[in-house]
Amino acid sequence: MFDIALYQPEIPPNTGNIMRLCANTGCRLHLIHPLGFSLDEKQVKRAGMDYRDLAVVQEHENFAAFNLAMQGKRVFALSTKVSTRYSDAEFQPGDVLLFGPETRGLPEALLLSLPDELTLRVPMLPDSRSLNLSNTVAVVVYEALRQQHFAGLG
Repeated sequence: MFDIALYQPEIPPNTGNIMRLCANTGCRLHLIHPLGFSLDEKQVKRAGMDYRDLAVVQEHENFAAFNLAMQGKRVFALSTKVSTRYSDAEFQPGDVLLFGPETRGLPEALLLSLPDELTLRVPMLPDSRSLNLSNTVAVVVYEALRQQHFAGLG
């Protein structure tokens, strides 16, 4: 249905929670190296629980390898540094939702390389820094699924 991509994630429990989200929604998870942890870490396993075997997870050596693998797909990048709301996007099956590392977000050069309509944000109070990564992924994924009338989900 949708692809979720984490660019250089840093916090194991967030990745585990997102892995669990993928296992329960049918989304595919892409992890773009370098990771800030090992996938064998207890925190990833604990958050992902027994969902690791149920989630489709693909690792990419770097962003160039990820880009090559996603050729022909629309990649939406999420950032606090852009103005278009995620709810204004019209998601389609096969779209990729790209999220940056917890402490620094996606690189500015990456954001500038995409058309404005493919860079999205989740609205927050003006003085807020950011939402938790796994919460942000869940908000955006469920909007994309809602737009598809939750096809395939009970």
